[in-house]
This record gives sequence, structure tokens and C-alpha cells, in this order.
Amino acid sequence: MRPDAEEILKLVLARLDDMKAEAILTIDVRKKSSIGDYMVVSSGRSQRHVGSVADRVVEDLDKAGIATRIEGVPHCDWVLIDAGDVIVHVFRPEVRAFYNLERMWMSGPVARRAS
Repeated sequence: MRPDAEEILKLVLARLDDMKAEAILTIDVRKKSSIGDYMVVSSGRSQRHVGSVADRVVEDLDKAGIATRIEGVPHCDWVLIDAGDVIVHVFRPEVRAFYNLERMWMSGPVARRAS
């Protein structure tokens, strides 16, 4: 049985935390868009860190039987992981500041994790 959105979100957040992703932000997009239930925005310290974080998130999702689509590799300035109900963005800090996705999506409930 496929995990629900909350289970996928827990798995993603646990792996981001394990991989020392920074400024992790969860945005509930259920009432804003049909793209998914949650959007997770996070940062890595460098292109290598962004790539490693994204690889490990995808690896865990694959182990849980969750199909993913990935954009942004091999450059690793901004990697997008589409896990269906949960969309994950991993940015280098400068790229995250430039695109500022949080501002676009933050009119609803937001959970920021300390990092």
C-alpha cells in the first residue's frame, strides 16, 4: 500500500534532517493548488551538499515504494523532487533567495523547522 501524504512528508523531513539540510520549511498547499498536499523547501550549503541531500531523499522514497520525478541534476543549484503528494525543493542558499518560493506560497499554514 502506498504511504499517504503525511507519511511521505515525515519520511522526507526525517531524511532532510539526517542530511543536515538547512532552513527546512513545510508549506501546506492543499487549499491552494492541485499539485500536491505539501511543499517542502530546504537549502544545502553547496552544490555537492544539495546533490547529496536530494539523492538520499530519493533513495528513501524509492525504498518506501514511492515513485519520484527529479529535475535539476547534475547542476544541483536547485533540485526538485516530485513525490506526488509532496514536492521537495533543495536549493543552494543564493538560488533560494533569488526565487523566493516561500513568499509565493506562504499565505497559508507554514511549519518552519530549526536548523
